[in-house]
Amino acid sequence: MRRQIASLLALAALAILPSACKKQLDTAQFKTAINNSFAGKHECIWPEPVKMPAEADPTKDDRTRDFDALTDAGLLARAAEEKKRFLIGSKQVNLYDLSDKGHTAWTPDASNPGYGNFCFGHFNVTAITAAVPNDATNPTEYTVSYQYEVEGIPGWASTPESRRAFPKIAKDTSIQSATATLVKDSNGGWVVQPSQPAPPAAQ
Repeated sequence: MRRQIASLLALAALAILPSACKKQLDTAQFKTAINNSFAGKHECIWPEPVKMPAEADPTKDDRTRDFDALTDAGLLARAAEEKKRFLIGSKQVNLYDLSDKGHTAWTPDASNPGYGNFCFGHFNVTAITAAVPNDATNPTEYTVSYQYEVEGIPGWASTPESRRAFPKIAKDTSIQSATATLVKDSNGGWVVQPSQPAPPAAQ
């Protein structure tokens, strides 16, 4: 009887051994790899750099709302100007330029002098929610689901005026979900597959 019990215990131990020895997947490495893919990228209010100073007709220029919100946030200075038009009198336009506060928040476009953007943070992964190997027999490539948000949000981007004028701020500062394909590199670490990058961030 004792021998039978001992045999059963030995078999049970052998059954448990493979799973006990199986290496636990370190999803922290996935988190680091995705965050590395965000390096040097920032979220900005406009998809493309804009020129400053700028002139806008408040009666028909859609940019006026953006510029006025940034003026209320203290990033731009606004001045009214009468502009003469050939044969048909004049019209009033608004002139916008960077304020002292705006100069510190402005990200100039190095390739296009006079142009730039207001950036409000960078993506950061908050959690890995799933990691599935694309080939279970050779787990060197994973489809990774994760949650992320924007970090480093300045005070001007948190004002109600800025969030109303730029819905992108409200969207990007909430928790969002995405997926990325990660592959193992030659050093045993993980990198985001170039053909399937993590969510694009505005330059």
